[in-house]
Amino acid sequence: MKKPVVITSLLVLLSGLFAGCSNSAPTNQAAPDSQGQPSSEAASPAPAASQILRMNASEPETLDSGMSNDVISGAFIRSLYDSLVRLDKDGKPVNSVASDISISDDKKVYTFTLRDSKWSNGDPVTANEFAFAWMRVLDPKTASGSAYKYYPIKNARAFFEGKAQAADVGIKVIDAKTLQVTLENPTPYFLTLATFYYPVNQKVVESNPDWARKPETIVTNGPFKLVNWEHKNKIELAKNDQYWDKDVVKLDEIEFSMIEDTNTELELFNSGELDWAGGPISSLPADAIGPLRDEGKLKTMERATNYYLLFQTEKPPFTNAKIRKAFAYAINRKDIADNIGQAGQTPLMGFVPRSASLKPDGFFKDNDTETAKQLLAEGMKELNIATLPEITYLYNTSDLNKKIAEALQAQWKQVLGVDVKLVNKELKVMFDDQEHGKYMISRTGWTGDYNDPVNFLELLMEKYSANNSTFWHSERYVELVKQAYAEPDEAKRNQHLLAAESILMDEMPVTGVYSSVNSWVQNDKVKGITVDPLGYIDFKWGYKEQ
Repeated sequence: MKKPVVITSLLVLLSGLFAGCSNSAPTNQAAPDSQGQPSSEAASPAPAASQILRMNASEPETLDSGMSNDVISGAFIRSLYDSLVRLDKDGKPVNSVASDISISDDKKVYTFTLRDSKWSNGDPVTANEFAFAWMRVLDPKTASGSAYKYYPIKNARAFFEGKAQAADVGIKVIDAKTLQVTLENPTPYFLTLATFYYPVNQKVVESNPDWARKPETIVTNGPFKLVNWEHKNKIELAKNDQYWDKDVVKLDEIEFSMIEDTNTELELFNSGELDWAGGPISSLPADAIGPLRDEGKLKTMERATNYYLLFQTEKPPFTNAKIRKAFAYAINRKDIADNIGQAGQTPLMGFVPRSASLKPDGFFKDNDTETAKQLLAEGMKELNIATLPEITYLYNTSDLNKKIAEALQAQWKQVLGVDVKLVNKELKVMFDDQEHGKYMISRTGWTGDYNDPVNFLELLMEKYSANNSTFWHSERYVELVKQAYAEPDEAKRNQHLLAAESILMDEMPVTGVYSSVNSWVQNDKVKGITVDPLGYIDFKWGYKEQ
C-alpha cells in the first residue's frame, strides 16, 4: 500500500515470507476464525463507561475501498469495511466475513463460504458484491491504483491490461454465499492480500458516483460507520450496529482530528485531549523521539516500509543514471536514521526494506562521497553540461520530512557542491505533482501489503502508473519480476528478485533512505488496538478500560 505515513507510508511493514513468515495462514487449511481475538484481552479490566477514542490523522485521499492506495485512507477503510479475512495482531489472516475457507490440493483454488452479514444500511452482503467490487478495481476504466493487489488471481493482470475478457478472470460466484477464486500460481501470501479485497454495495455504487464522499451516502460493512466528515478538520466514526461481529466492538466512537503540526498533536496528547499520538497514521515531532524513548513512553515496532526518494527520470539532469547515483551515494543514511529518526530506523542501501530484503546490507556503500563526486562529473560530461540546472526536492508537510529534507540538502551541498531548493507541499498536492512528473527529486514510502520483496519491486513494472512516478522502465526488470511470480522454487525465485533489484540499483530511479518503524505514544487505558507486524492499525478490538 503506497505512500508516506507522514511518513504516511503511511504507508507500516519481519521474517521472509517463504521462510515461514507469520503473515500467511497455512495454505492447506482454512484460516482460523477471528472470534475471540485478541484472546489476551479476555482477563483484562472492564471497559470504561465512555468508549470514545480520540486520534489524529491526515485527510484520507478516499473512503472508496476500491480506490484506496495509501496508509491513511487504508486505516479508515479497515475501520469502515470488512473483507473475507482480516489480519490479527500478529499479522495473520483470520476468517472474517468468510465463515469457512477451503483450499484445493494444488493450492490454486480458494472457496470462501460467507457468513450472514449486512451492510450499514441493512442490505445483506453477498458473494456477488465481493465479485463486483474486485472486478470494478480490475476494470481499466476504473483506473484504480490498487489493481496490482489482485494480480495473483488468474487473468487479473491480463484483464486490467486489456488482454483478457472479464469472463476469463478467476473470480466465480457459486451462489449468494459462496465465492471461488482461482490463482495463476500457488501464492502463499494470498490470504494476507485478500484482507485488502473489500466488497462494495453494488446498488449504492452504481446509483451515485459520489457515494463515498459523504456520511449520508456511504454504505459500508465494517465494525464502524462514517457519521461526520468535515474535510481537513475532523472525521467521526461510530460503532456499526449492523456489523456481523458487533459484540466484540467496544468503542462507541472514534474522533479523528486533522492537525498537521506534530508538536501540537503531542501537546494535545500530553494534556489528555488525545488518546494516541504518532504512528501509524500520524507522526511524532522528530525532536521528541529521543526524550520519549529515554522516558520509556515511546512504543516502536518494525514495519515493512521503506522511506525512499524518487528521481524524475524524464527531467534533466536526472535523465542520466550516473547523476541519479551520485545523489544517491552522497546521502549519509546512518546519520539520518540515528540523529533524525531516532526510533530504530535502519539505513537502506537498496529499495526493499530490511524486513523483506534479500540483500539487507545493501547494494552500495552508505555515504560514499568519493564515488558520488566521480559519478556526478562523469554524468555531467555525458550530458555535455558544465553546470547543473536548479535542483528541487519536493516533500510533504511533516516535522520528520522537513528535517530529513534539510539534512539531504546539507549533504548534497557538502559532498556534491549542489544547492538544492526545498519545496514543501500538502500530502495530496505532493502526490498529484509526483503523478504528473512535476518534480525533480521527491520523497515517498511504501507499506507492504504482504512482507515479500516482490510487493515492493512490482511497483516499478509499469512506466506510467500511480505507483511509479519516476517514469523509468526496463523490460528486463519486468521480465525478472514476472518470472518470480511464476517460480515455485524459492531459491530460483529469490534469484530473479535479487537480479531485478540489482537492475534497479544500477539505474537508480529510486533510492532507499531507511527501513521504517512505527513509533507512537498512547494512553495507558487504551487497550486492544492492534498494530500488526505489517504496520497496519485496526480499531476493531480496541477499548478504554476504567
